[in-house]
Amino acid sequence: MSELQMTILTGIFIPFLGTALGAACVFFMKKELSETIQRVLTGFAAGVMVAASIWSLLIPAIEQADDMGKLSFVPAAVGFWFGILFLLFLDRIIPHLHRNSKEQEGPHAGLKNTTMLLLAVVIHNLPEGMAVGVVYTGLMMGDAAVSVSGALALSIGIAIQNFPEGAIISMPLRAGGMSKGRAFVYGMLSGVVEPVGAALVILASGLLVPAIPYFLSFAAGAMIYVVVEELIPEMSEGNHSNIGTIAFAAGFTVMMILDVALG
Repeated sequence: MSELQMTILTGIFIPFLGTALGAACVFFMKKELSETIQRVLTGFAAGVMVAASIWSLLIPAIEQADDMGKLSFVPAAVGFWFGILFLLFLDRIIPHLHRNSKEQEGPHAGLKNTTMLLLAVVIHNLPEGMAVGVVYTGLMMGDAAVSVSGALALSIGIAIQNFPEGAIISMPLRAGGMSKGRAFVYGMLSGVVEPVGAALVILASGLLVPAIPYFLSFAAGAMIYVVVEELIPEMSEGNHSNIGTIAFAAGFTVMMILDVALG
């Protein structure tokens, strides 16, 4: 296996490792995460995703379309909207249940709440896996706008925001009476879609090369949809508090620093 292949393999599994480590919280934490902690973690994750969408996806998409001159924004704008509409479509056809919500979204399917919570996380994680896959596809194809350090920065940033997601899935399951081992597996499996999605994108790299700017911005649009539709409402629900906003700013700053310093 070449050094580049090893880098790509490591990069697509780093985000999954973040989810697994977060899910492992059930083994050393006795109580469910407090509402305040969940707000902080959700806000931080939202900030990371927004910064990653800008610096790791939209800006490279625009840079790769430099030859279009003043129209270099077109791939970014078109791909972004396709990403938004794609996630809106998934939101409508997949039955799922968001955390702290009692109303199921999507078609009625008679599934258990646990299953629908996992499906909500799968919808959430899909664009992240695609984003990682597209960036590493660009790296594999020698795209000048994508560096090894920049690709790893995206993987690390998503892993950081996946840590709280794993905990937010596994801890409530444990509090509801599920065994530690089973709660961990459920939390960990919620992140499997990311390396799978990334791998599928990379396998289709031959078809993606001419349209990489569109796919980069597509992933950005999908991630922004998740932030606005799911994460921001979750970090702001309940009694008024600024803690979610502060955590959002912290997550945004961390991801921005990672991408600029490593990119």
